[in-house]
Amino acid sequence: MQPTRTNHAYPDTIGRGRSASGRIPLSIALLSAGFASFSLSPAAAQTAASTPQTTAASSDAIKQREQELEAARTQQKNAADAQEKLKSEITSMGQDRSKLNQQLIDIAAQVRGVETRIGDAEARLRPLDSREQQIRSSLDSRRSEIVEVLAALQRAGRRTPPALLVRPEDALQSLRTAMLLGAVVPELRSRAEKLTGDLTELVSLRKTIATERDRLAADRDKLRDDQTRLAALVDERQRQQSSIEKDMETEGARAITLSRQVDSLQGLIAKMEQDLKSAAKAAETASLQGAPAALNGKPNLGALKDPARLSPAIAFASARGLFALPVNGVKIRDFGGSDGAGGVEKGISLATRPGAQVTTPCDGWVVYAGPFRSYGQLLILNAGGGYHVLIAGMERISVNIGQFVLTGEPVAIMGTVSRVASILATNASQPVLYVEFRKDGTPIDPGPWWAANEGEKVRG
Repeated sequence: MQPTRTNHAYPDTIGRGRSASGRIPLSIALLSAGFASFSLSPAAAQTAASTPQTTAASSDAIKQREQELEAARTQQKNAADAQEKLKSEITSMGQDRSKLNQQLIDIAAQVRGVETRIGDAEARLRPLDSREQQIRSSLDSRRSEIVEVLAALQRAGRRTPPALLVRPEDALQSLRTAMLLGAVVPELRSRAEKLTGDLTELVSLRKTIATERDRLAADRDKLRDDQTRLAALVDERQRQQSSIEKDMETEGARAITLSRQVDSLQGLIAKMEQDLKSAAKAAETASLQGAPAALNGKPNLGALKDPARLSPAIAFASARGLFALPVNGVKIRDFGGSDGAGGVEKGISLATRPGAQVTTPCDGWVVYAGPFRSYGQLLILNAGGGYHVLIAGMERISVNIGQFVLTGEPVAIMGTVSRVASILATNASQPVLYVEFRKDGTPIDPGPWWAANEGEKVRG
């Protein structure tokens, strides 16, 4: 048997050119290049592996372009067909308010459900991506060691590694096979085992990440489709509402004018419910309705299943522990905590995803919808029994003053940054929703009203 060469002599073999078989120096060089590609971007790796066959490449590029155009045409046709089907479905509803309301609540719930899945998937991917980068960086920094180990395996003569290892799966297979055959000498075994462990983890991570990204892409496609459907339904709801309330635009403009005459939220509520016709009518209706009938002394949750209702299904005071937060997000400020300006928080603040869907936590009448002072876009609901729900920080509100909305109904969309001045002061770059509950004009802790888990939340 030929004696094992020392490490410093091995590069000389490469420098002298090919051996008699023409394999060892070339394969080792390619091994090194293959592992160096771990740190290359996909585009760079493709460029490095390209051949001078320009004609064939051009033909492939043209064919790929044609396939992309055909896929674009198919996608465009599918979108047009879906839009026509949606229009037909909405038309078939006609003036059936209950069907429209139920569709709005159901699709809004689907949108928020997909938003939750997307957030969960992104959270799972962050540590996976970080770990993959760590392993890749470690392997990249040990290229010479990898080449040395694989070259030693080749010199052992038991099994020739692949000529070009451009994938970690190839290197992993070579190491495993050589170790099973006993081709690794004792002093290299520990190093080979360490490389095998790293490569095994890398291969597993890549498979997991690919699966997560496929699932994430599918959820994003579904979210886009559901948002398109929801937007069409919201437009139809507001079209029907405007046919009922002829002076809706005039009332909206007057509300903005009146809002500039007050400085506080309580002043705004009082001004709206006293001086604005539609808000005053909503407030009067709320006060005349009284508390909804209870069932065996408990809230009648079955009443929430009626999408044609025109008044709250359950009394606000008796709905403790039943409400869902109006948006998917993370609580960053709580009731009674510091507001960052020397005062005390009168509500809660939720950091959300850009473009997140906002739904109503309860039934109620809209007494204000529009911009107000430092709150950005503000929505105020009269929930009856002296209770008001204030929601602020959205980019766009999709309901009008005087309108009755149901639990879980879509009412607004978040923007891309915080629009609440008190949050902006703390340099929050993501959108933030502010929620406040009031009883007879006084802010109250909304905590007792939120459901502890998903199964306890009420919806229409």
